[in-house]
Amino acid sequence: MTATTTSPDVSRGIPRRPSRAGTSFLRHTAVLTLRQLRAAVRVPAFVVMNLVQPLIWLLLFGQLFESVVEIPGFSGGADYLEFLTPGIVAMMALFGSAWAGTSFIEDMNRGVMDRLLTSPTHRGALMVASLVYQAVLTFVQTLIVLGVAWLLGARFDGGLAGVLVLLAAAMLLTASFSALSNAAALLARDQNVLIGLSQLITIPLMFLSSALMDTSLSADWVADVAAFNPFEWAVVAGREALLSADPDWATVWTDLGYLAAFALVLGWLSTRAFRVYQRSA
Repeated sequence: MTATTTSPDVSRGIPRRPSRAGTSFLRHTAVLTLRQLRAAVRVPAFVVMNLVQPLIWLLLFGQLFESVVEIPGFSGGADYLEFLTPGIVAMMALFGSAWAGTSFIEDMNRGVMDRLLTSPTHRGALMVASLVYQAVLTFVQTLIVLGVAWLLGARFDGGLAGVLVLLAAAMLLTASFSALSNAAALLARDQNVLIGLSQLITIPLMFLSSALMDTSLSADWVADVAAFNPFEWAVVAGREALLSADPDWATVWTDLGYLAAFALVLGWLSTRAFRVYQRSA
C-alpha cells in the first residue's frame, strides 16, 4: 500500500483557512469611510464651505476674465468659462484635500486615534478610508460645479467620457494631497502647522499651472515648472478630455498615470507616518 502524505493541518483535522488580511482591510476601510461620511452628513457646513468658494471663483473669474480668450497666443479655446471649469474643479480638489488632516488632528485631540491604533484596526485602512472619503466628496462637488458651469452656458465637447476623466483626475489629485495632509497631521499634531503647510503648498501649485491662465501667456519658466506639477497634470488631463471631441488621449492617459503613481507613493509614505506618531506618543 502506498502511503499518502497530508499537510499537518489536514492530518490534525484542522481545515485550512484562507488569509483574512485582505478581507479585514476592506471591512475596516468600509467601516471607517462610513464613519466619516456620517460625520459629514451630521455637520455639512465644511462640505458646503469647500464648495462655495470654487463656485464664487467660477462665477467671478468667468465674468471678469471672459475677454482673455481674445489675447493673441491664447490657446485654451474660444470660451473662457469652459477653459476655467476644469481648473476650478482641480482647485476645489486641491484646497479641500489640503484640509483632510484636520479629521486626524480632531481624533488625536479626543483620544480616538490612540484607541484606533491600539485596536486591531488595519493601519492602511485608516489612511485609505480618509482618502476614499475625500474622493467621494470631490466626486459629488465636481458634478455640482459642472452643473453650475453648464447653467452658465458652458458646453463640453468631450461628453460623458470627458466628465469621467475629469472626475478621475480630481479624485486622484484629492487622494494624493489628502495623504500628504494626513501625514503632516500625524507628524506635526497641530492644526496651525497644518494650515501653514497647506497654504505654503497649495497657493504656489495653483499659480504655477494653467488652472486660471494659459501658460503660453506666462513666462517660459512657469510652463517648465508646470510640467512637473501634479496639480497641472490633473488640470491638463481633465481639460483635454472635457473640452475636445477628439482629445489627445496619449496626453490624458500619461497625466492620469502620473497622478495615480503620485497618489500611490504618497499613500504608502503617509501610512508609514503612523509609526512615527506611535513612537513619539
